[in-house]
Amino acid sequence: QMPLVESGGGLVQAGDSLRLSCAASGLTFTAYNMGWFRQAPGKEQEFVAAVTGSGRTTIYADFVKGRFTISRDNTKNTAYLQMSSLKSEDTAVYYCTADLLFSQAKSVSGRHTFQGQGTQVTVFS
Repeated sequence: QMPLVESGGGLVQAGDSLRLSCAASGLTFTAYNMGWFRQAPGKEQEFVAAVTGSGRTTIYADFVKGRFTISRDNTKNTAYLQMSSLKSEDTAVYYCTADLLFSQAKSVSGRHTFQGQGTQVTVFS
């Protein structure tokens, strides 16, 4: 069983909203800082958002501030990325990650303790 499984991606029109989910299993969820990254075709993976294990602290990439919200429900071992006002440039595969260090949760190094398989988000104009 994969430690992290993303869901919620899809094909949407510009301006629409989507909520991605990342279900965790086999790990002590509250010990991990959760992150969301994305990778568009031909581009490198980029950081989107991260949240601490308690959920009290969040951080966002500048290009999603005010549009995306990261959250987590520790009773359900699930992290979320609520995306609104989607743009065509948000089209990418979105991955969730889990790291013991918050610094690693927002790092673009590509080295994360756990990373999911990704979910495709496609935004058309």
